[in-house]
Amino acid sequence: MNNFSFAKYLLLAVIFHGQQVQSAETATTSLDKLERVTQELVTPPFLPKHSQVADSEPKIVQVRMTVQEKEMQIERGLKAHVMTFNGSIPGPIIVVHQNDYVELTLVNPITNSMTHNIDFHAATGALGGGALTKIVPGQEVVLRFKAIKAGVFIYHCAPGGLMIPLHVAMGLSGAIMVLPRDGLRDDQGHSITYDKAYYIGEQGYYFPKDDDDGSYISFSSALDSLPGILRQTKKLIPSHTVFNGAVGALTGENALTAKVGEKVLFIHSQGNEDSRPHLIGGHADLVWEGGSFNDKPVTDRKTWFIPGGSALASLYEFKQPGTYVYLNHNLIQALQLGALAHVQVEGEWDNDLMEQVSGPSAI
Repeated sequence: MNNFSFAKYLLLAVIFHGQQVQSAETATTSLDKLERVTQELVTPPFLPKHSQVADSEPKIVQVRMTVQEKEMQIERGLKAHVMTFNGSIPGPIIVVHQNDYVELTLVNPITNSMTHNIDFHAATGALGGGALTKIVPGQEVVLRFKAIKAGVFIYHCAPGGLMIPLHVAMGLSGAIMVLPRDGLRDDQGHSITYDKAYYIGEQGYYFPKDDDDGSYISFSSALDSLPGILRQTKKLIPSHTVFNGAVGALTGENALTAKVGEKVLFIHSQGNEDSRPHLIGGHADLVWEGGSFNDKPVTDRKTWFIPGGSALASLYEFKQPGTYVYLNHNLIQALQLGALAHVQVEGEWDNDLMEQVSGPSAI
């Protein structure tokens, strides 16, 4: 390279570097002007306080999540070591609006035994944040990303290799809902709102059993259980498929509630396996397939589909009182492995929609 070419190269490098610095400074200055709010995350099936229509310009939404390796009751007689975000399975749902910034503080306490991170399917770049959030016990990290796509998406731990599906199978997944700034719209493009919203996280577990007596094997910690669970996951046969972490977590006293005339938005996610949500006693009035709010929702579905690693939203206006069953319509997973929930609905019965004309009688 001659002197002229080298001088030209240096000049271009200086200009390019200056542009980079200026661009970074502009971005920093722009972000400094944005409003910062802290979102207090709550335990599913509930959602944090939020507005359905953006009430301001894009903002920075600060959230904090702690990875907890803990023992949890899965069903009567079975306590197992699992992994959680903020102590719950699924992890808490985050709610923002399109073009908001999510600023997450992820904490891996010193009491944990493994490396953890988080991959946001709502994020763009760097493995969904997974490459920028990997932390060992005793560390915390802050990640910020711009939510440029509207919809519902999962997030999950993805520390690398076999640990990715294993950590998800042990509970480390959750969801984020990115609402359009002007709110949701129906299949005709009309604005719609919901009266209630629930988040249902479907979880496949792979707890190994003793070959001799068929009882579930007891382990001393999540780390201790990894080899046994890894052997079970290779069979692709879950020991449990549950909603919100445990058998019966959303039934009986823990049933979801609604009233006749209320529009309820169901957000449903699955980290590893496919699912087929189904509402016994009603049809989903609107379903955003694939979770995309920028696409038209489909209407009047009885059963809809969630591929593993995704989430979606469905809206239903309850028209009759009583107990509705919301389940995975792989009925084996629902009735034998635990993937079902109850919705207790209050209100007046409408005989025009359904009526018993005569009771059981002998023939």
